[in-house]
Amino acid sequence: MHLRAYILHLNRASARRENAQQLLQSCGVTGGLWPAVDGSNMSSTDLSDVVGAQLFDPEYPFPLKTGEIGCFLSHRQIWAEMQNREEDAALIIEDDAALDPDVFPLAVDLALSNIDTLGYIQLQTRLANGAAALVDTNGPCQLTLPRLGGLRTTAQMVSRDAAAHLLQLTEIIDRPVDTFVQSHWHTLLRPGRIFPSGVRDIGDALDGSTIQGGKKSVLEKMGREFARSRYRRAVTRLSASSAAPIDGGMPGD
Repeated sequence: MHLRAYILHLNRASARRENAQQLLQSCGVTGGLWPAVDGSNMSSTDLSDVVGAQLFDPEYPFPLKTGEIGCFLSHRQIWAEMQNREEDAALIIEDDAALDPDVFPLAVDLALSNIDTLGYIQLQTRLANGAAALVDTNGPCQLTLPRLGGLRTTAQMVSRDAAAHLLQLTEIIDRPVDTFVQSHWHTLLRPGRIFPSGVRDIGDALDGSTIQGGKKSVLEKMGREFARSRYRRAVTRLSASSAAPIDGGMPGD
């Protein structure tokens, strides 16, 4: 199977450029830096053309930040690029990652052995609780299919077919990309998870997040926490009743 690496890098995030280049050199897969979409440079018309509201249940309770929109569009660009290349799958790593040279190659090999079957595999930065079916192992790395899909897009492997499927579903977006990928009751594509993966998030050590929000009052914070809690309960309920194959794989396989 032919694999290509895409290191997502926002050009204005100069503090991350050296790390992005290091990721490309150390990930063990041929590829290149991919210029991330800068949502802050998009016009209001461009933003309104790609953002909808309540596209599927549960309704996402927060307005999308321009950085979240740019991040989603960046992943969509890579999914589209994959359709024009000979690679069977992509290893997508964001520029705020750090890789463990002992564990990461094992995680990549584990993902590569299963990506044709599962379609989308997250190389997670943290262990999550909850029900999950063990699929495969490689050394300390465990590949599982969790009932409740994980968040974060620090690193993942995506097959060309899965990318085409996700691309078709996201001409209009209404939530961040990791929240969308988590929604397997809608996509019918249940993402796999590898942990430990040899991937860490070091964004705070570099320059903080490139997806920023303004300061909020105590009342606003309380309102957001209530909305977030209600959303998570709905996600848990829909994940439990999802029609996505419980053994993984693309819809219709």
